[in-house]
Amino acid sequence: MGNSVKKGKVVIANENQVKSLRLYKAAIGDQDMRKPEIRSYKIDEKEEQEFGNNKEKSFLETKIQQYICSSEVVIFSKTTCENCSKVKDHFDEMDISYFVVELDQIKNGQSLEKELYKYTMETALPNVFVKEKLIGDYTDVIQLSKDGLFQKLLESKNDKPKEAGYEYDLIVIGGGSGGLAASKEAAQYGKKVLVLDYVPPSPLGTTWGLGGTCVNVGCIPKKLMHQAALLRQALKDSRTYGWQFDDVKHSWDIMTESIQNYIGSLNWNYRVSLMENKVKYENGYGEFVEPHKIKSTNSRGKVKFFTAEKFLIATGERPRYLGIPGDKEYCITSDDLFSLPYCPGKTLVVGASYVALECAGFLAGLGLDVTVMVRSILLRGFDQQMAEKIGEHMDEHGVKFIKHFVPTKIEQIEAGSPGKLKVTSQSTAGAEITEEYNTVLLAIGRDACTRTIGLDIPGVKINEKTGKIPVNDEEQTNIPYIYAIGDVLEDKLELTPVAIQAGRLLARRLYGSSTLKCDYINVPTTVFTPLEYGACGLSEENAISKYGEDNIEVYHSYFWPLEWTVPARDNNKCYAKVICNIKDNERVVGFHLLAPNAGEITQGFAVAIKCGVNKEQLDNTIGIHPVCAEIFTTLSVTKRSGGNIMQAGC
Repeated sequence: MGNSVKKGKVVIANENQVKSLRLYKAAIGDQDMRKPEIRSYKIDEKEEQEFGNNKEKSFLETKIQQYICSSEVVIFSKTTCENCSKVKDHFDEMDISYFVVELDQIKNGQSLEKELYKYTMETALPNVFVKEKLIGDYTDVIQLSKDGLFQKLLESKNDKPKEAGYEYDLIVIGGGSGGLAASKEAAQYGKKVLVLDYVPPSPLGTTWGLGGTCVNVGCIPKKLMHQAALLRQALKDSRTYGWQFDDVKHSWDIMTESIQNYIGSLNWNYRVSLMENKVKYENGYGEFVEPHKIKSTNSRGKVKFFTAEKFLIATGERPRYLGIPGDKEYCITSDDLFSLPYCPGKTLVVGASYVALECAGFLAGLGLDVTVMVRSILLRGFDQQMAEKIGEHMDEHGVKFIKHFVPTKIEQIEAGSPGKLKVTSQSTAGAEITEEYNTVLLAIGRDACTRTIGLDIPGVKINEKTGKIPVNDEEQTNIPYIYAIGDVLEDKLELTPVAIQAGRLLARRLYGSSTLKCDYINVPTTVFTPLEYGACGLSEENAISKYGEDNIEVYHSYFWPLEWTVPARDNNKCYAKVICNIKDNERVVGFHLLAPNAGEITQGFAVAIKCGVNKEQLDNTIGIHPVCAEIFTTLSVTKRSGGNIMQAGC
């Protein structure tokens, strides 16, 4: 009990109020009590040896600290704890966002709970932290709320506008690879940066965490499922190398769970990285409401407003739909595929983009019945000779193609996981066909996420047809203080490494002394079809258009990877060609490869192309034998000559 004197009268203060005030003062830093020190641990090899038996303890303590730093409000809880449920319900009623660690639902949860007790000396759950400071349990939270002090804990002088008039130096709209790279780089220069990221659910309700398309529903899960398909082929090949085993089966559930667990770890690491770089993160949908003011709306509809001196648009793209009956109700896209809770079964892939062919390739590689419906040509924008060879290889390995048709109606004829769909399609000549599938995957292109973020408020121009944003060579829009990077840019490559490079260089120009601009020329890329396609520079069609057919020389050859000779498969199906500018000392202006591990090979040659490598230098380079990349040191036959390019041996 405590007491105080007011106007000559003795007033007995409520014990809970005294405790509440003490907790509040401790939380805002007036007292050191109940304020755990937050440290970052980095364990090198020497320290790891010294820790010995304490290694697990250090790991658990570090994990606790990472959890505490992950959000403004953090709850250590158990799903079976009544007071834990009460405090979560209380925060929901107050519309307070929080991060909850359910100790009975996570790996090492029991050990983590023991370490948490040593860390906080609190005997009961929940343990509630606000802005990295321990508040206490359910009763502490309720008392603080009754006294109106809990809400004040969420207020901070750091949240108030800067004296210059803006809260932030830079607000990044979009938490993909490019936006995250730019935000962290800007923070390195001491700038105050906010990242807004929100994923509107797909029509089927799929959402994901921080990191953008590449991490969650693009490059990462795509490459991992591609690897799963390659392993099936490796199992077949292994028998001829002497491996003996019973028939093996593939589990879609195990594969997707493993991949999603890895993606979840990446989402977490991105949040930790932002925190470590002192970048503010808001899980909210950002849109302009004034020229320098953004509205952020979270999943519960709670609205916040932020101002900044400069802005970066990095919102990326989302899959396009056909606009026909049943497409959004019954079809999936790449947004849904990688976390699909059931095996898709007999699948129709609609589209001819790299997304369509990659997905069709690994689904077929997993043993599924796959058909690709193509309206016109494969891989528009890529070298068409290479595209045709990819189609031929996929056709030979079980992928069926329906060419010059498009779906006109999707109907569900049987519910289930996956259920059954009837697809009505029409050819460009007017013929109509129907077929039944378990799953229809749409991969017909993507639309820039720019039309609903209020760009008209500051006056940012977009291409009305595509939604893309025109920028100058410094990624600056027509509004000087607003920039854009990544897939939303008009006439730029839609590749994750390009967005990362552009974002970092932009931040260095804005806040450092750099003048270096992103080079969008000779960017290497790979299409992860069953037979991988690596490319850098011009396609053969574009080289002819730019230099003239008489001024280019194309050197090419088929070849047979040594690894494939013992199982005797796909002889002379791999293919390599370089396109040279005759009038520039046969400088290589185009590099194209169909081979296993094409991406690994292309990355190395891209450096040489960037440095201006010519055909003579390739010829004078001694190859590594026997590897696929060696072929580029021995190319001697030109297309113009019509000579034989079949490989007869080593």
